[in-house]
Amino acid sequence: MNYDTIVVGAGVAGCVIAGELARRGGESVLVIDERDHIAGNCYDEYDEYGIMVHVYGPHIFHTEYERVYEYLSQYTEWYEFGHEVHANVHGNIINVPFNLNTLHAVYDEEKAARLENKLVSEYGMDSRVPILTLKENQDPEVREVAEYVYENIFLKYTMKQWGKKPEEIDPAVTARVPVVISRDNRYFKDKYQGMPLQGYTAMFEKILDHEHINVQLSTPASDILEFKDNKIYYDGDEFSGKVIYTGLADGLFNYRFGHLPYRSLKFKFEHYKKESFQGCSVVNYTVDEDYTRITEFKYLTGQVNTPETTIVKEYPQEYDGSNTPYYSINNPENDAVYAKYKALADGFTNLYLLGRLAEYKYYNIDAIALRSLELADRLINN
Repeated sequence: MNYDTIVVGAGVAGCVIAGELARRGGESVLVIDERDHIAGNCYDEYDEYGIMVHVYGPHIFHTEYERVYEYLSQYTEWYEFGHEVHANVHGNIINVPFNLNTLHAVYDEEKAARLENKLVSEYGMDSRVPILTLKENQDPEVREVAEYVYENIFLKYTMKQWGKKPEEIDPAVTARVPVVISRDNRYFKDKYQGMPLQGYTAMFEKILDHEHINVQLSTPASDILEFKDNKIYYDGDEFSGKVIYTGLADGLFNYRFGHLPYRSLKFKFEHYKKESFQGCSVVNYTVDEDYTRITEFKYLTGQVNTPETTIVKEYPQEYDGSNTPYYSINNPENDAVYAKYKALADGFTNLYLLGRLAEYKYYNIDAIALRSLELADRLINN
């Protein structure tokens, strides 16, 4: 077939841009993915016990972008869900980010009430105060709160997540860790929060369900595309249409300047023949255990009427090429290497890099959906 656009990758970015180019742009679009499924890391499915699970870890939708919410709402109904995160600190379950409810869970009632009055009077209700600011407070009890958050919620969790020693953790990151002067336990404060009612995979299936879109799975880009001399070849012939590439930027050019580093994750799924494992969606293990968190899926999806439950434990690890890249490790050195790959890509007039891997940058679901919609705007109006 003669395609107007080839999209490499059927994750959030690839699905949204393909759907828009086909529907609004009237284009014929080929979508390929090396995996055997669509939806990228948002892929969800029912496990053998009938529990909807997120195969690549929990993904919670939240956004302030009305355009993104309205766009996705064309393809899904929503299970309204205000995500709350708990932390297991030496066996004590508390809310995170640290808020006024956490304060009363950590300290005795008299001290918690005293601290609450101090925090509210000095910083105001509903404020987010960085722990660096609290550490500089003249009151030793207020400084104690900051130290508790640093030691018990932030430090060891961050060491596990990023594989760093305490002295390697950027002080600027530490400074941004907040204490929230509020009783709102929701992790996110965005206007729109929830989960696709039938799952992410079903939502993206609907986005790709168009007569002008052809999807080929289990198809690495290198099987059908070649990039050389600033020209793109499709099945051996020069391709004059557009290529939207959402995969690894370094992989696109055969790692010419070396591999870009990422953090990866290993997941251990467990099923229990009881109604609940932890009674909530996510518990972070901030000081103990090798894993960083446990997700109990039924509380994410609202599938709480099941008599059994499935959880997943999440273990951070280095990306070694055989596992899945999740988080780019952005620093001046790595960003400089990425810039070399970006310069190579810019040499192709019909190649567009889009998404976490292609742009070597972390995006939430809503942000990458918006970038995809805006790129579609530019391409369609060109």
